[in-house]
Amino acid sequence: HIQSRSVAFFNRNSVGRLVTRATNDVQNIYELFTSVITFVFKDMFLLIGIAIVLMTIDLKLALVTLLVIPLVLMASFHFARQARDAFRVLKIKLAEINTRFSEMVGGIRVIQACRWERENYARFKSVNHENYQAGMRQIRVFAVFMPVIELLGSGVIAVVIFYGGAGALEGRVTLGALVAFISYMKMFFRPIRDLAEKYNILQNAMASAERIFQILDDEDRIASPPPERAAPLNRVRTLDFADVSFAYIPGEPVLRNLDFSMRAGQFVAIVGPTGSGKTSIINLIMRFYDPTEGVIRINGRDLRDIPLARMRARMALVTQDPFLFSGTIRSNIALPEAGLSDAQMADILASANCKWVIDRLPGGLDYRLTEGGATLSSGERQLISIARAFARDPELILLDEATSYIDSQTESIIQEALGRLMRDRTTILVAHRLGTARGADRIMVVHKGRIVETGPHAELMARQGFYYRLNMLNGG
Repeated sequence: HIQSRSVAFFNRNSVGRLVTRATNDVQNIYELFTSVITFVFKDMFLLIGIAIVLMTIDLKLALVTLLVIPLVLMASFHFARQARDAFRVLKIKLAEINTRFSEMVGGIRVIQACRWERENYARFKSVNHENYQAGMRQIRVFAVFMPVIELLGSGVIAVVIFYGGAGALEGRVTLGALVAFISYMKMFFRPIRDLAEKYNILQNAMASAERIFQILDDEDRIASPPPERAAPLNRVRTLDFADVSFAYIPGEPVLRNLDFSMRAGQFVAIVGPTGSGKTSIINLIMRFYDPTEGVIRINGRDLRDIPLARMRARMALVTQDPFLFSGTIRSNIALPEAGLSDAQMADILASANCKWVIDRLPGGLDYRLTEGGATLSSGERQLISIARAFARDPELILLDEATSYIDSQTESIIQEALGRLMRDRTTILVAHRLGTARGADRIMVVHKGRIVETGPHAELMARQGFYYRLNMLNGG
């Protein structure tokens, strides 16, 4: 369910919060089924059986003593509201702790480089103390609830002794029946006490269930069309933006009224200042987001009418900061389901210029990476991501400036690999370094979310417009 959410969903929900939902909250539901439900059935049958025996011994005395049940239920409902509120706060604080800890691990280099350890610890300590206070509130609720149940049980025993003793003196109740009645009353409150103890787990699980269903009820996803509306997609022949506008935050558009078309085999570069909306165009083509207004078409069909899996199977995205998963390099390039032979994998590595990277690693393709591929350099991670793109054999290549963080020597290797990848394929390149855009068939200049110029490099330079000024600022 989480994998099918849109990218906007992950912008709103932190890693720590989602990890808490998928682990701690699910574990609480597990405890509900294993520790509570089975015992509840056992205790309920035990309560019913003892109640029948009590009524058999002395009906009037049984009815008097069973009047405590409504009091137990009233106390339970009263403390349930307080306990549920306490557990809700506890879940929020636990998610904040996980988020804070995740940020600390992810940003440990910045923390150590800037010597922010003390400040970071102080922030974590503050969140952790709030979690402690929420936990203490929950403990205080049950510190009162359990004695109340015990008090009610003791009160019932006192009532039995008072009325039963009087009955025994008057000869209405035998002494043996009274002793048996008191013994059964003690047995009657044992399952009630067990249920009260399990009540803690129940309220914890109910608070977790609320948080889980908040995730499950979230409908923020990029949906594939129903089968009856799905459009076929054999090959990507054309890509069109028709009056497309887009905003991450309503009322704050980052793209405004974009209109452009490209044909299969073309190489189009998108350039412009930082924040002009270049990467947002890539996000819309990949359908990480849908346009706020306008339509994006492939082969004349609305992108929203093409099944996501079928559409993305035709595309490959190479970003400026590629992500590698923990596991082998082989599994990062292609999953076993792809069925690539050793010869095909060797061709992919050669085409991606990353054979030298694999050869120097112990185990080669079976070398195990840590999370994010931290043991490799930026250039090596980029070459592996290019190999991943080759393995998909895409028709449409989307490049979000794949050489931004690379040194000059590695850049030439990557540019050669990208040249092979782009050969005979439709390519859209987001270029921060204007030099990488010069070989494009067409350059689109984006400024403040609008296309202000378009054309080949030489033509745009001859106009001496916005693109010309960008080149001059970049030393071109």
